[in-house]
Amino acid sequence: MNKTFKVIRNRRSIRNFMDEQIKKEELDAILEAGLYAPSGMNSQDWHFTVIQNRKMIDIVNEWILLEVKKINDSRLNDAVAQGKFFRNAPTVIIVSSDSKDPFGIVNAAAATENIMLAAESLGMGSCWIGFARYLSTSECFSEYAKQLHIPNGYAISNGITLGYKATETPPAPERKKDLVSYIL
Repeated sequence: MNKTFKVIRNRRSIRNFMDEQIKKEELDAILEAGLYAPSGMNSQDWHFTVIQNRKMIDIVNEWILLEVKKINDSRLNDAVAQGKFFRNAPTVIIVSSDSKDPFGIVNAAAATENIMLAAESLGMGSCWIGFARYLSTSECFSEYAKQLHIPNGYAISNGITLGYKATETPPAPERKKDLVSYIL
């Protein structure tokens, strides 16, 4: 099987990481993969905030927990009860995009997928953290954005946890059927 297909098929959300910080050259390669993602009209309007400071990761986690609790949606009760969105990941990337670009969130999603596939190709684990997006809807967003070095006019699309896997990669669940239609 082609190596690219193998990486795509093997990538799973990993939520248990070793304490060891990822190597700078690996992080740089992973970020470069994100920078080479496709973007609508080649806008390349994503921004990555890389957090490797445990205290700051915990602060951002608390911000997200505070914002998710404000929503008061029973579907989110499990996430609120668990309270650890970033688990013990040594590296967190906050992905933001230009909020005026109609393709901004899609561009950020493409960059996020490239980052997670690059991490898998290097034997690392990652997990898409959609809850990070709730920071952008907060009345406190300008303060969050300032501390996270998010450019003016940008909104958070998601977060990504990264680290060396402290668990076996789970097998892929069976794929749903009837998700492809052909018009010939």
